[in-house]
Amino acid sequence: MSAQSWMVWPDNFAASVLVLAVLAMGFMYAARMPMHALIRSMGHAVGGPLRMGARWLFTAVAEMQQRNKVVLLAQGRQETGKRIEREFERLGALVTRELQGYPALQRKLLEDIARFEDDYKKCGEVPPTPPDWAEAVAAMAKVQAIGNEVIADVLEELNRSITAAHDDAMGEYRRAYESRHKILGRFMPSWRSVDKNLQLVEKNVADVKNSVKGVDAHMAKYEQIAAGTDKAQHALTVSAFTQFTVSLLVMLVAAGGAFINCKLIALPMSEMVGAGDYITSTLRTSDVAALVIVCIEASMGLFLLEAMRITHLFPSIANLNERMRKRMMWIAFTLLVILAGVEAALALMRDLLIADKQALIQSLATVQAQSAVNGWVGTIPMAGQMLLGFILPFALAFIAIPLESLIHSGRTVGGVLLMACVRLAAVTLRMAANLVRNASRLLVRLYDVVIAVPLLVESLVKRRPAVAGGGKVPTFEHTHA
Repeated sequence: MSAQSWMVWPDNFAASVLVLAVLAMGFMYAARMPMHALIRSMGHAVGGPLRMGARWLFTAVAEMQQRNKVVLLAQGRQETGKRIEREFERLGALVTRELQGYPALQRKLLEDIARFEDDYKKCGEVPPTPPDWAEAVAAMAKVQAIGNEVIADVLEELNRSITAAHDDAMGEYRRAYESRHKILGRFMPSWRSVDKNLQLVEKNVADVKNSVKGVDAHMAKYEQIAAGTDKAQHALTVSAFTQFTVSLLVMLVAAGGAFINCKLIALPMSEMVGAGDYITSTLRTSDVAALVIVCIEASMGLFLLEAMRITHLFPSIANLNERMRKRMMWIAFTLLVILAGVEAALALMRDLLIADKQALIQSLATVQAQSAVNGWVGTIPMAGQMLLGFILPFALAFIAIPLESLIHSGRTVGGVLLMACVRLAAVTLRMAANLVRNASRLLVRLYDVVIAVPLLVESLVKRRPAVAGGGKVPTFEHTHA
């Protein structure tokens, strides 16, 4: 078929294109309504399921949010309840420890107070006043004798007697005050003891008040969680994200320790299981054996913490009776110690293997002499490897604590992230549905733009009878809206 077969006039390209354009425009004008319906149907066919999917995803997000809220509040209520129980136990132990000596302290304070009262009464006693005749005798002694030496001698003797009696009374009075001052001086140790006891009581009461404030704070938090407030939900979500982040960091550190532990025993394990055995082309059997030993050590540590009721990942272990639980705890601890000893021996074997390999490579006499001189230096890395091999299993045993926190907080974090992803998918579907709907409208407008000439002719044809009849002139917008 030649390139000019489609032309109406093969010698006139412009006329052929114009004729074909007019024919196509006429065909498109005739098929205008079906094409509009087809474009709108395609828009509804594509956009409808997208809108339904977006609506379903938003409904799923609401259900997930409600379910996550229920789970989060239940978990928060359980954790807060356990914390309140621990606070009450601590408060009970504090009250028992601090207040169990209060009866003896109270008895001591009462004895001190009774002694203070007796001493105070003794201090308040005033020496008896001289008798009334002393004043009369004193008055007679002051009378001046006139002309009678016997009377003068008597009066002088009376004066001396009164003066001596007065001096004796003043001395007795001073001795009484001195004894009272001594009694008051003996008050000081007792006062210090009472003050010390009262300060101790005040400190104990302050500690109890602080503990009670902590319990009140936990109770307020528990009430908010029980009421299901948004503030409590937000606080629990933030706490879950914090626990998840911290637990993940600790798990990464523990993974680094497990990797070092595997590398520490991989070489001696190659002598036990075979250095040339490979599970795959790149994975050696010794590496897998070392990893299995490390995993067994971590499992023994997990069972040990479960038996000690520090973690609660296995309810069946927590529900054991006391005798079986203690027996399981000692079994797990014994196996962990044995594995730690085996790993220390493997670390020692690793150092010996490396020394043998170096001895085979280094065959010069000077090097051997130097090795003999510095042989004691090599014991330091050997001891360090053995100590590291013995300590790492016990360190990996505590991985159960961050693992439990990671699992519990991962439920909340995963739910929040899943809701965010589903909400993003719902928004994307809704945007796609709106885009398809607007694209169908745009195609309808573009189709009308392509056949604008026939539409203009139609508008002119419809306008002329309306003008001749005196009616309202329809516009192009009203006709083809």
